[in-house]
Amino acid sequence: MTPVLDGFDFIGFIPISAIASARSFYVDLLGLSVLEQTPYSLVVNANGTMLRLTIVEGHVPAAFTIAGWRVDDIEATIDQLVSRGVSFLRFDGLEQDERGIWNAGGDRVAWFSDPDANTLSLTEFSH
Repeated sequence: MTPVLDGFDFIGFIPISAIASARSFYVDLLGLSVLEQTPYSLVVNANGTMLRLTIVEGHVPAAFTIAGWRVDDIEATIDQLVSRGVSFLRFDGLEQDERGIWNAGGDRVAWFSDPDANTLSLTEFSH
């Protein structure tokens, strides 16, 4: 079968309730750069991937991770985010270390939330 979308850029979407709080978190705190802002969305550059933060009326956060970043040094990244006020999540049934890192068979994962309670993650792959 011939690939249809292979070779095209992916665009990610995250639901938000307000532009100001999303901008404060994703731009000011996480350090993503703004590509565009409209009354209903904030578009940021996530290392070459367009990420649209879009207002969704009555947004109810998903019960799972909706977006994440692959990082080289999860401890250092967590420490930087914690120093900026980010709190990392803990989940019942997962053995997480003092920083909130779960070892998933060598890969290491930690979770945090944005202002709209969307669950985001950091992953350090073992290979």
